[in-house]
Amino acid sequence: MTTTPRWDGSAVLSWLPAVVMAVVAVVDLTAGPGVGFLPLVSLGPAFAGLIGTWRRTAFIGVVALLLCFGLGLYDGLFDGRRGYTAMASVGGVTAAGVVAAVMRQRREAELASVRSIAEAAQRVLLRPVPRRAGPLRVAVSYTSAVAEARIGGDLYEVVVAPQGVRVLIGDVQGKGLAAVETAAVVLGAFREAAHEEPDLVKLVARLERSVARELQGEKFVTALLAEVRPEEETVVMVNCGHPAPMLISRDGTIEFPEPPSYALPLGLGIHDGEPAQSHHVGFSPGEQLLLYTDGVTEARDGEGQFYPLKDRARLLRDDDAQVALAELRGDVVRHAAGPLHDDAAMLLLRYHRDETPAGVKVSADAIERDHG
Repeated sequence: MTTTPRWDGSAVLSWLPAVVMAVVAVVDLTAGPGVGFLPLVSLGPAFAGLIGTWRRTAFIGVVALLLCFGLGLYDGLFDGRRGYTAMASVGGVTAAGVVAAVMRQRREAELASVRSIAEAAQRVLLRPVPRRAGPLRVAVSYTSAVAEARIGGDLYEVVVAPQGVRVLIGDVQGKGLAAVETAAVVLGAFREAAHEEPDLVKLVARLERSVARELQGEKFVTALLAEVRPEEETVVMVNCGHPAPMLISRDGTIEFPEPPSYALPLGLGIHDGEPAQSHHVGFSPGEQLLLYTDGVTEARDGEGQFYPLKDRARLLRDDDAQVALAELRGDVVRHAAGPLHDDAAMLLLRYHRDETPAGVKVSADAIERDHG
């Protein structure tokens, strides 16, 4: 398989000092001393300080000084002040380039350290979900609206509890670090309560208490909680103001099962809205359930059209769930024709046939986590 060569800007910049000094030397030798190009030799160490180490910058500066001295002798410029002025110019720029390179290297080292810590925190917050939980195959996709960030205001989690496989997907009001802090509160509460609460309604109530206590009404989180019960071939859901999931049946029929009533988003329960209610939806072998945040369906193209998720469900045909979801994610990004304006999370659940005998609950031994 052949690959298309990629343009490497850093390689061009690394050769730029030598090219500039060579061009100045050729012009000076050709045009003579009357043109006054000799001080431009200082561009060599100036460009070197942009990307090179301080040692490389100093080396190029020494080469520039030697070149300037040689051309000055050739042009007879040391009979007056012009040769010494050119040497002083090159020496001053070299010193400034070395200082700039030292400072830049320190900043880059600090940035690398901060980025390493941030990536570790991101892995803790949005840890890998199980790729397999009994008859379920799970795939996840996350696209942050913040440049070079892996997490933002969207959240997801999959927990294998005694009652079944419990899933959470949510969307925090706002963006940035404040949204990440809110997501951490919700995820921490869900990971603990999912193993303890007997049903989703009580689980939502516990999440509401945690969010209200920590956030004090300043933020809210739309959330969808689902509990897959393989032995019953059903999925129980509680919807707290979140977009309805997309259910793809074996024959390709697409549904967006709405709840009888929506509960208020987490954090707004203190306003005495509709209490959380669970509803059951059939979920049998061969079917797929896609949970997502509004960053997916609200992605707009150049004409302002929303992403047609229902029409693109056909992209989820690949046998590998993660590959299929990656194809759908790529299509969302292409539809937006650039970076998304909101975080976008997707969680795909596939029910495979004859993986778990009827009446047998999913156990921890049936979990395979994706550490990639």
